[in-house]
Amino acid sequence: MTLARSLRPLRIAMIAPPWFTVPPQGYGGVENMCADLVDGLVDRGHEVTLIGAGESGTRAGRFLATYAEPPSGQLGEPLPEVLHTAAVARMVADLDVDLVHDHTLAGPLLARGRGVPTVVTMHGPVAGEPGEYYRQLGDTVGLVAISRAQRRAAPDLSWLGTVCNAVDVESFPFRAAKEDMLLFLGRLHPDKGVHLAIDAARSVGLPIVVAGKCSEPVELEYFRTEIEPRLGPDVTIFGPADATEKRDLLSRAAALVFPILWEEPFGMVMIEAMACGTPVVALRRGSVPEVVLDGITGVLCDYPVELPAAIAAARRLAPADCREHVRSRFDVDTMVAGYEALYRRALAGRTPTRHDDLRLPGGRRGVRVPAPAETAA
Repeated sequence: MTLARSLRPLRIAMIAPPWFTVPPQGYGGVENMCADLVDGLVDRGHEVTLIGAGESGTRAGRFLATYAEPPSGQLGEPLPEVLHTAAVARMVADLDVDLVHDHTLAGPLLARGRGVPTVVTMHGPVAGEPGEYYRQLGDTVGLVAISRAQRRAAPDLSWLGTVCNAVDVESFPFRAAKEDMLLFLGRLHPDKGVHLAIDAARSVGLPIVVAGKCSEPVELEYFRTEIEPRLGPDVTIFGPADATEKRDLLSRAAALVFPILWEEPFGMVMIEAMACGTPVVALRRGSVPEVVLDGITGVLCDYPVELPAAIAAARRLAPADCREHVRSRFDVDTMVAGYEALYRRALAGRTPTRHDDLRLPGGRRGVRVPAPAETAA
């Protein structure tokens, strides 16, 4: 294959989950990522067909809906995604594409019968049963990790590469002068440690806004047992924040408190906060040390008891350093370039080796920045 032919524009079928629109109106980290990736690929001249639910807000050349309205109220139930996957099978069969990029759980089951490669981004955990699921799929799919921490949890899977999630930095307002307020933004789930964020804020005498989704049974029970007893005049339960509200809260907060209690594969809210110039105070779990520069764009802790002191230290960090870190490493252009490289690798049938080191653009001058996300093993 000649270089000119290998670098021709690609025809890509992008399969989003069915739960929210792309981009979402409020909660929906995967859907936000899909929207940015679609638009970035279109800007690079690729032909993208997006398959999702509801109406598309992207620049995809074609949008195919499996649901007229996203089944958000059934989030977590198996049947809506199975129906979505069945509809995707029919739709993709009628498309003339070079490859399929799937962001769902059930969708990769269809890869074995396809004549084109299927690339799958791992948005969730890969240890335990999820890892065994992908082992059964074998080399019918090329898996993309969103962090090195995620990949380390199951190093034997059919990894095609690693590409970190990203944000459109310019869409997030930068604010250097912060308010005397802390923020928790995310699902109100036990794994997210919301109760620890409230306790830490109260310890340093700062009010905290708690914004996020609380609708699934485990979330409602956690709210009743751990969050409700901690409520007071210094705790504001905001509820789900839409795109505009989220940006306002993130830009105003003195720090984002992110005390996760599980091995978070990435954590989009961290880069969203830093894009606004807001430092992150977090427990050192999962991908957190890859995303936050300890002592520069946030403060990392090993134990919850350290969170109050970390909040005080984070308030002395430079907001401009936080934003530059995201711009140089987690901007959409970097993510799109990474996926473009992996698509071409999948089409060439290459199996990466430990010495096959493709790196994404990044690492601008200014703030100290670690090596950019890698697209190789």
